[in-house]
Amino acid sequence: MKKIFSMICLGFSSGLPYMLIFSTLSIWLRDSGIELVAIGFFAWISLTYSLKFLWSPLIDKYSIPILSIFGKRKSWIILMQLLIIAQLLLISFLNPSNQLYVIAIIATLIALAGSFQDIAIDAFRIELSELRNQGNLAAGYQFGYRAAILVATSLALILADEFSWNVSYQLMAILMTIGIIGSLIVPEGPSNKLVLNSGIVNNLAEPIKDFFQRTSLFIACLLLLIIATYRLTDIVMGPMANPFYLDMGFSLTEIGSVVKIVALFASIIGLFFGGILIKKIGIMHSLIVGAFAVMISNLLFALVAVSDKNLVMLSMIVFSDSFSAGMVGTVNIAFLTSLVSKKYTATQYALLTSFMMLPGKLLSGFSGVIASFFQDLTNTFMGWMWFFVFTSLLTLPAIVLIIFFKKNIRLD
Repeated sequence: MKKIFSMICLGFSSGLPYMLIFSTLSIWLRDSGIELVAIGFFAWISLTYSLKFLWSPLIDKYSIPILSIFGKRKSWIILMQLLIIAQLLLISFLNPSNQLYVIAIIATLIALAGSFQDIAIDAFRIELSELRNQGNLAAGYQFGYRAAILVATSLALILADEFSWNVSYQLMAILMTIGIIGSLIVPEGPSNKLVLNSGIVNNLAEPIKDFFQRTSLFIACLLLLIIATYRLTDIVMGPMANPFYLDMGFSLTEIGSVVKIVALFASIIGLFFGGILIKKIGIMHSLIVGAFAVMISNLLFALVAVSDKNLVMLSMIVFSDSFSAGMVGTVNIAFLTSLVSKKYTATQYALLTSFMMLPGKLLSGFSGVIASFFQDLTNTFMGWMWFFVFTSLLTLPAIVLIIFFKKNIRLD
């Protein structure tokens, strides 16, 4: 039971900085009058998570002096948590209106520390218990992560509305200590002694070579195209969701107490529905259903943009969008897992997930530019409408590729 509680705490410390930097921060910036173009560029900070496989060998080979008395993995976890706490406190004393560049630098450092923390927590979890208990540990981690989403979005927004953004981020920094408690309450498991010594280049090159050898060049390239385009819509739309809510006239308390809570529970329901869907119709057909669901739910935001302020209507559409995103998340994980060789499980999965995220993350940096472009052509509300129409159309390449080539793809 202690191990599960430890993972709940660590899941919380993993989700909290991620949501504060990539979701809540965009509302703070928009609430401070920052232009959409600048807010969109903040999405590039998340590339630290997409590229974390590049520095994962450091955590396998080294430990942090002094802190290593707690264990190899814990030394990294505790150091990164302390850095995140310090940086959250620092960012809480800044003003986006005249210190935007400083906030961008600190947010990048928080994201970098968060990516290191995630790698170390994954290793800590895997080594903490035998395979048959990994399901319980993973469930505990997910529970903590979901709790962090609720705290970092709903509670943070309500605190910002009632007090200030500074107070909100200071409390979030204090809550990060939950992760430190989680890392200390159980002893660390034995580290995996099988470390590849052939160098980082070969460690990455061999799994890539294996992926192309197991299929033809055409099928491998086709699969990579599907992976790269499948999540474009929700990734590109993501950074603009919170500024959109504010532009539509919703208060921070309304967004935090209604919209974010609806989104959280809808995504959880969608996660489970995605698993059921795969069992009923298979992975490839589930991919198609999920893509259409994301496209349609995204189009519904265009309807909100040209309608009068209506919290009930927005909540229903947010439920639809979050449900679709949760379903697609499960389906996409199953899809990527089916493409991974058991010989290179960890590395190939990390590479495929990075390949999935990178195109969307790179394009999402221009999401503010795109939204502003449409607003300059028309007006604020019509501009938002055309922005959501545009992001919806980003789903089409993946849909076309899957429909026309699904018979050529054999999944293990």
